[in-house]
Amino acid sequence: MDYQFKAGSIPLLVSMPHVGTDIPDEVLAAMTPAAVDRQDTDWHLVRLYDFLAEMGASTLSARWSRYVIDLNRPPENTNLYPGQDTTGLCPVDTFHREPLYLDGCTPDEAEVRRRLQAYWKPYHEQLRAELDRLLALHGRVVLWDAHSIASHVPRFFEGKLPDLNFGTADGKSCAPGLTEAVVARVDGGYTVAVNGRFKGGHITRFYGAPARGVHAIQLEMCQSTYMDEAAPYGYRSDLAAQVRQPLRAMMQAAADWVRA
Repeated sequence: MDYQFKAGSIPLLVSMPHVGTDIPDEVLAAMTPAAVDRQDTDWHLVRLYDFLAEMGASTLSARWSRYVIDLNRPPENTNLYPGQDTTGLCPVDTFHREPLYLDGCTPDEAEVRRRLQAYWKPYHEQLRAELDRLLALHGRVVLWDAHSIASHVPRFFEGKLPDLNFGTADGKSCAPGLTEAVVARVDGGYTVAVNGRFKGGHITRFYGAPARGVHAIQLEMCQSTYMDEAAPYGYRSDLAAQVRQPLRAMMQAAADWVRA
């Protein structure tokens, strides 16, 4: 399978498009050692969010590395942050500008189209199908797009990111009440930004349609809240135990809000 999926019973779908680490052999053969490290993965999110099954939420997580194709970019590869640096649909370098491909091996347009069909499309077809199923059952649904990133990435932002970065496409992808309900459950001294450096990627912006009952919100967490940010990117159970409490409370707030 090109993803891992579990259907839930409540109107909450959690998408994890950047947790994948697999790279097909034919793609990896054209890549540099920097790609093998997979440093820009959203490490350990499936483990961090493993309480979702108990809640009854649906979950969808990627198999393939974002270095193969970025599931949170639009298929036409438009820049989601005009005027700012970003990586593309099929990234050619890491967040630290290390080349991902050997000389002369950068994917051409035909290869990008192939990857769209082979790896990008199946994930989005499942995402759309589950949203439609939950809408038919419940009338409205929350789509939570779960991400994490190193707390310092000078290429994209100065200094340290806030711990928890919520994006709602500047309020277009969900009702204000959902954002307020979720953010109100943050405790433990974590710093918060709403529609700051991260406003939501393609998934949040494309699928979020409050008028049609789909309320999408992205959470980009600093990896320093639950793991070691240096290789081998170990999970820190002590840190994770602390952040899981407000994280679970936020997810419960989202589920309660959508069912109210």
